[in-house]
Amino acid sequence: MTDARMRPDWIAVDWGTSHLRLWRMDRAGAVLGRIDSDRGMGTLRREEFEPVLLDLLRDALPGTGCLDVLCCGMAGSRQGWAEARYAAVPCAPPGIRQATRVATQSERLSVRILPGLRQNAPADVMRGEETQIAGFLRTEPDFDGVICLPGTHCKWVHVSAGEVVSFRTFMTGEMFALLADRSVLRHGIASAGMDEGPFSDAVACTVSQPEVLARDLFTLRAEALLHGLDPVAARSRLSGLLIGAELAGARPYWLGRDIVVMGESGIAGAYRTALDLQGVRARQVGAEEMTLSGLRAAYEDLKEGER
Repeated sequence: MTDARMRPDWIAVDWGTSHLRLWRMDRAGAVLGRIDSDRGMGTLRREEFEPVLLDLLRDALPGTGCLDVLCCGMAGSRQGWAEARYAAVPCAPPGIRQATRVATQSERLSVRILPGLRQNAPADVMRGEETQIAGFLRTEPDFDGVICLPGTHCKWVHVSAGEVVSFRTFMTGEMFALLADRSVLRHGIASAGMDEGPFSDAVACTVSQPEVLARDLFTLRAEALLHGLDPVAARSRLSGLLIGAELAGARPYWLGRDIVVMGESGIAGAYRTALDLQGVRARQVGAEEMTLSGLRAAYEDLKEGER
């Protein structure tokens, strides 16, 4: 049984494709506990979302009344729990007033899903990152620059006057996973590790010559066969080649702007290193912290609207 003093006032949820993160929150926005689950959107049918949530919250549900649950991410996709339609940029990151209310069978849940963002030309979409951006703007409302959000699909987001002006998505993380795990390169790529020297050299190569990417990818295979290329060095070069090509494509976003890289250590650090090689001094902020900040802002607006 959960101590009544630790019973949450509301629930914050980041429901992604492969994982979900859930935080039990008190009314002041403090985290009482966190749950991680592999029950992501991609593993669930629409009718399974509510039972999964009830199972994760079984000892936190109130005896009477209902518990507010605020979600961001892929739970609001067309294939998710309930479609939360995109808001079109340029606009401020959408908040609780644009959220989709989910019909639930349990009267103990009051679920809302925050919408994503869409860009009509060039066509692009995001879900989940807009809540991180809202969280960042809650802490730095006057920010004018670009936020880089590394991940499976990296986002470069131009923010000005409290609005998302434009953004572009690069499939760099997914390409890395496919090449490292499923292509012919997998035979010579380490499962972990980073060597900054080979990474930096590879970044420099494709930033200046993105057209050589396909050629230099196969060189990793050939060097492994002919010269015994170290698997960690190969992994580092693969990452550098792909991130370098991304930086070449994203140059209009990062050149001459204030840049914030949003993410924890690891891949966010790799992007900071790659930008540093271009003479760009980027700041780094925690992605989870910004997600929670954005969900807290939504909850505060919800409570304000109820007064």
